Amino acid sequence: MSRIHPTAIIEAGAQLDESVEVGPYSVIGAHVTIGARSTVGSHSVIEGHTMIGEDNHIGHYASVGDRPQDMKYQDEPTKLVIGNRNTIREFTTIHTGTVQDAGVTTIGDNNWIMAYVHIGHDCHVSSNVILSSNAQMAGHVTIGDYATIGDMSGVHQFVRIGTHAVIGASTALGQDVPPYVIAAGNRIVEPHGINVEGLRRHGFSADAISVLHTAYRVLYKNGLSLEEAKVQLKELGSGGGDGDAPVQTLLAFIEASRRGILR
Repeated sequence: MSRIHPTAIIEAGAQLDESVEVGPYSVIGAHVTIGARSTVGSHSVIEGHTMIGEDNHIGHYASVGDRPQDMKYQDEPTKLVIGNRNTIREFTTIHTGTVQDAGVTTIGDNNWIMAYVHIGHDCHVSSNVILSSNAQMAGHVTIGDYATIGDMSGVHQFVRIGTHAVIGASTALGQDVPPYVIAAGNRIVEPHGINVEGLRRHGFSADAISVLHTAYRVLYKNGLSLEEAKVQLKELGSGGGDGDAPVQTLLAFIEASRRGILR
């Protein structure tokens, strides 16, 4: 029996593995590739130059691979690339990239993307990320591995969210959030410590977590300028223990920030 509902429209040129399931009234565009064991719910539209890996679940009424919401876009063949084992729930919207950036929007592996999430053009969502319902990502946003974005949150364009960071619900975020940091607030966003429980769950040692506590105090509690804090973080990340690599990750993130980090 066919895995594609008879009411679905699969345009000529689309490449679907024979194991892909497509629900009623969904539309798959001519330049779409979908890997093995992936499923597409009813009434969803997947279009554009979109490549979707294996074992993905795309819910009902999703819009994946549509044109970017950028007035400079002139029908260039930009892309959306989605990895493996992602859950993308109903009414999610994910757009392709623009030539003003790298021309591609990317979603990694094992992400949990809840209902009504928007991922704008040229965003880069890494792996094992949780995007709660109604989280909204403007263009050019980068989200690191294992980050969590709370429901009803909005992320300004070009903002970067570090690995293992947590963004609280209803947060309006306009600056970069360093790795491991918990941040929340509407209009005035403030840091609230490090993501201790998440770090424990993902195998960080007690020593590494202790060093990250110290790094957090250096960055947010000791009254230092950012340049002074960076000097101390560099020293802290060369102690020869489990905390070296996480602190070096934190410091590298700060050094690369274009919008400025949350202070």
